[in-house]
Amino acid sequence: MLVRYSYDAKGRRLGRALVYTESEHGIPRQSVDAGAIRVVEALVGAGYETYIVGGAVRDLVAGRTPKDFDIVTGAVPSRIRRLFRNSRIIGRRFRIVHVSCGSQLYEVSTFRSRVGEGSVCVPGTLEEDAWRRDFSVNALYYDPLRNVVIDCVGGMVDLKRRRVRPLIPLRSIFVEDPVRMLRALKCSVMCESSIPFSVRRSIRRSVSLLGGCSPSRLTDEFVKILFSGRSAALVRALCGYQLLLYLQPSVHYFMRDVPCFESAFFASLRVLDQAFVSGRVKRVGQALTYVLRDFVGLVFGHADAPDEVYIRVYRACRSFVLPMNPPRVELEYAVRSCLGGRGFAARAACTPSGRLCARENGVRCVFSSP
Repeated sequence: MLVRYSYDAKGRRLGRALVYTESEHGIPRQSVDAGAIRVVEALVGAGYETYIVGGAVRDLVAGRTPKDFDIVTGAVPSRIRRLFRNSRIIGRRFRIVHVSCGSQLYEVSTFRSRVGEGSVCVPGTLEEDAWRRDFSVNALYYDPLRNVVIDCVGGMVDLKRRRVRPLIPLRSIFVEDPVRMLRALKCSVMCESSIPFSVRRSIRRSVSLLGGCSPSRLTDEFVKILFSGRSAALVRALCGYQLLLYLQPSVHYFMRDVPCFESAFFASLRVLDQAFVSGRVKRVGQALTYVLRDFVGLVFGHADAPDEVYIRVYRACRSFVLPMNPPRVELEYAVRSCLGGRGFAARAACTPSGRLCARENGVRCVFSSP
């Protein structure tokens, strides 16, 4: 194990970080996404300190294959944008850059300073950025070029001890960003870790804050849950804290009020997890099929006229997944898959006028999209 020291402008030592080599962290370089490595190489080649960070490193250390690779660098967003042709800057309070590399999308952010914590984000150093992360196990930095993991906050120890430890004071961690409640439970389930009592109590007191999050953020988080390979366990944990009421309220109420829906829904999620692990689930629409199929079974009626089935089921499913707002093409895919599983071979397509079409037994029905 190596040690990395940081110093201020006057040469005074500010802190230290532990540097884990390959024999200690156990990450084989070939398990790291090639596109993420290319992004890191480009930024390092331009003279900027750059690492893979967050849940991807946590999963790699734990021996799992991450779905997403987030990258952090010393370059500011405008400079990142100039380095990558297929990129765009998003965000207001803290701007990040989405870099497209092949079919993959990588989120590249700038090191954050501890100055102006909470409402203001100022560029900083790696050490400062580590203390702006939500939990210690998400504050590990992986250098794929040297194949080392840098740990400024004791995240490797927490990962081995299976402990979810927040780095931000509890009085503000969930107020600043309620989505961190979902991430705390995800860390707990994915790492099979325990959540301290004080954090559990803070989550229960802050549950209602999740209702103020934007639909786009809730959509992103729910999609990550579906593609985690542990969606059944994660949704079960969300139910335990009443978080599902704000993330997927229709699912919450159906499980409460409709007999047998809860058991069927969790059975579908377990099948989804198996399909994801085996590589059979690649797109959002496929994952949504498992979320919707039990609901579609309740609203689908064989006695309905063929030209009415698709539009009614589609609109019902659109309402069912709120506040989640998946791309329309993905929701259409899921609805068609659910109906196909019940013997209704609906095929939706967009007409030049922007309306949806469905075909069943040679009957063509055209209707305005919701």
